[in-house]
Amino acid sequence: MDPITEQDVAHALEILGLTLPITTEDLERAKRVQLYNWNPARYAGLTNNPKQYMQQFRKAEEMTRTVEAAYMLLTAVLVPDTEG
Repeated sequence: MDPITEQDVAHALEILGLTLPITTEDLERAKRVQLYNWNPARYAGLTNNPKQYMQQFRKAEEMTRTVEAAYMLLTAVLVPDTEG
């Protein structure tokens, strides 16, 4: 696995809409907000056009994966290990 760079951390913070310093609570809250905003089910009633719906649905799925990855990266980097 490639080493995590400052640019990776900055990008993850940007995705979650956070700035340093952050707490674990800030990180959890930002993840919940972004996952709510990008929940694919929210796009079900926005259009009657199946093609447009699927485009929006796929983008929401991709953003959900991106938010999860950003959360995991920040958790790994910014939350200290409890195992001594």
